[in-house]
Amino acid sequence: MMTRSRLFCLLTALGSAFMILFIIVYWDNVGTANFNLHTSFSKSLPPQSVEGRPTVAPTAENNVASDVDEFLDSFLNFGTTVGELQGTKTGKLPIRGSSSFEENVRGYDWSTKGKLEEAILEQEIIQQERKLNLRKFCENSSFVFPTKERSFDDIPNRELDHLIVDDRHGVIYCYVPKVACTNWKRVMIVLSESLLDRKGVPYQDPLQIPREDVHNSSSHLTFNKFWRRYGKFSRHMMKIKLKKYTKFLFVRDPFVRLISAFRSKFELENEDFYRSFAAPILKQYFNQTNVPTNVVDAFSSGTKLSFSQFIQYLLDEKTEEQKPFNEHWRQIYRLCHPCQIDYDFVGKLETLDEDAALLLRQLNIDSLFQFPPSYKNKTASSWEEDWFSKIPLSWRQKLYKLYEADFVLFGYNKPDNLL
Repeated sequence: MMTRSRLFCLLTALGSAFMILFIIVYWDNVGTANFNLHTSFSKSLPPQSVEGRPTVAPTAENNVASDVDEFLDSFLNFGTTVGELQGTKTGKLPIRGSSSFEENVRGYDWSTKGKLEEAILEQEIIQQERKLNLRKFCENSSFVFPTKERSFDDIPNRELDHLIVDDRHGVIYCYVPKVACTNWKRVMIVLSESLLDRKGVPYQDPLQIPREDVHNSSSHLTFNKFWRRYGKFSRHMMKIKLKKYTKFLFVRDPFVRLISAFRSKFELENEDFYRSFAAPILKQYFNQTNVPTNVVDAFSSGTKLSFSQFIQYLLDEKTEEQKPFNEHWRQIYRLCHPCQIDYDFVGKLETLDEDAALLLRQLNIDSLFQFPPSYKNKTASSWEEDWFSKIPLSWRQKLYKLYEADFVLFGYNKPDNLL
């Protein structure tokens, strides 16, 4: 016969489980009507100290999201503290800092500063056209590409690692490498206050955040980390935040993005990409047996991967069979799932400054900082013909088919002059 104490424990557990489900269902069903999760910083509120580190003073709006998260975290024991997000056990944010070789080489272009106001209205109209184009082709049954028909629940957790979440402001950003993602990640770090500078306070200027810290996965809360926090409720919590938060991404002409990726990873001395890709490609496809073991020796001896060799590697069916495309040249639709996620804002690198100004205004954070400017030495669309001039026509046609969905979904014209 069950003792009173065991019965009491059972009833308590059942009651707690019911409360969790009640909170989730309530927030899911009526949260939009009652809660405005798109909060903004308040300069009039002084920071308060928590465990020796500064935090933003709580507001009624951002407490709603955080209270639900904290309750689920503590009860389910799937909680991820700030310290765990950063890979520490103390709960304190790490202090970081160093310079970036690539950013020093390319520099920044400040020429557009102060020239954006007149473009805002026009960009709002363009923004609506981009979203309509995206929905049109996602709903067009005659336009088919891999993964298009699957539901959000069908997307494997490992493919959700590009969706960065900021609960403080109700923002979700899907980052696409080679589309200003370094600076947008910097913005997300400033908004979420997920990193401290050397003085022990959250970064306020995106450009002050070192590049290597920006691309450290521990600096961001992404969808694929929700399993740690919410356990079996994680997919449901993703859907809640997708429903209520502002979701945005930035895209780029697919062929120009490929050129940019090649320039960044193979024309500069990048040890990781040399060892992981350049050296194996040269050995496998071009029978170069005496390939240098490191990138410095390779560049000194003139051993470099050519653009045509890179394209041949992409077109080989065995490439995808052995390992999915690296994120720097993986198709955008595979990174951000635009037919499964209804994005509120679709920016383009070709109009980065105008789009960034508009988005910051729509998020109510344009008074906090200016979006970092573009690189001076940025890969341009006009370079396409020169870069593809030595690529066989049949290869170009196959390459277009490989990236066709990105061209169509995001409104880029088919490059007929190359095809």
